[in-house]
Amino acid sequence: MGIARGRHSKTDKKHVARQEPFPLTHVAIIMDGNRRWADLRGLPRLAGHRQGVKTLKELVKYVGRHGLKYLTVYAFSSENWNRSSEEVDYLIGLFAEVVRDELEELHGSKVRLSFIGDLSTLPANLQQAFRQASQRTRDNQGLSLQVAINYGARSEITEAVRRIAADVKQGRLSESEISAELVGSYLYTKDIPDPDLLIRTGGEMRLSNYLLWQSAYAELYVTPVLWPDFSPAEFERALCEFALRERRFGGD
Repeated sequence: MGIARGRHSKTDKKHVARQEPFPLTHVAIIMDGNRRWADLRGLPRLAGHRQGVKTLKELVKYVGRHGLKYLTVYAFSSENWNRSSEEVDYLIGLFAEVVRDELEELHGSKVRLSFIGDLSTLPANLQQAFRQASQRTRDNQGLSLQVAINYGARSEITEAVRRIAADVKQGRLSESEISAELVGSYLYTKDIPDPDLLIRTGGEMRLSNYLLWQSAYAELYVTPVLWPDFSPAEFERALCEFALRERRFGGD
């Protein structure tokens, strides 16, 4: 996995000119830094999350307009339940609000929206909103946007192993059929290609239990830019770095 730190820069949020197709198919993002962004401005931390939603909306428009096929974003990890009840409740409410307010615009832009993670423990009304949004946009042919909520890669892989073991026990699979490809078909992302590039904002050099299986050969790009300040121009910087990489997929 190639790793690079992006340089911090004072970049405005104007759209950058793009004349060529994106040099990749699938980008995954760890959207980190909302709370630090708010702290630096003397704002309530909840304001950072709301600004982060605006950043995501802008980026989705940009990459969708320029033909990216897949974008997967880390919105709420399985470990985030350990945050204060005030913050967790706010985030749950924010997810519901965003789906309600943005769904028709996403649908009009041909975005196919889906949610990955253990959704069974979320409030029933939020689960229903997610199902309705996925159903509404399932036939769209534009950007495929996956939002990871209550997601943890270790739990995802563990659950896949349990389901494979159950299928072997019940005779639906034989042990000889188990392969990396088969394991992948039991993951939340079974219907989409693995990420080519994984971007982490906020400067931390770790994967935080995100898409561990799927990112085995992804290029990793870390930028100190906090997520609310991550503009389309910053996204293009990541793509420029990606274009310089020589991907070996585990080879010499």
